[in-house]
Amino acid sequence: MLDFLSAGAAGAGAPGWFSFLPLVGMALIFWFLIIRPQMKRQKEHQQKISGIRKNDRVVTAGGLVGKIMKVEDDYAEVEIAQGVRVKVVKSTIGDVIESGSKPAND
Repeated sequence: MLDFLSAGAAGAGAPGWFSFLPLVGMALIFWFLIIRPQMKRQKEHQQKISGIRKNDRVVTAGGLVGKIMKVEDDYAEVEIAQGVRVKVVKSTIGDVIESGSKPAND
């Protein structure tokens, strides 16, 4: 009778790698719900920023709206008011405004 109990207890245990399955599942969920979409948005932003050219209207990360006057490798010169030009780092440009869109108060 003693041999029967010890043999049943030894055979009922799950393999050691089974305990890591929930961790692997959570990693996959994080990858598909958080990391992958963020990488996709970052890639789209990089493409948008690399395609800016003179006379494009942009919004900076600080909320300034202006027109691109000059584009360099890492910097862009943006006119935020008539005669007021600032040099911004291209990576801080948040969005490119489509040319067909109008401001709300015009």
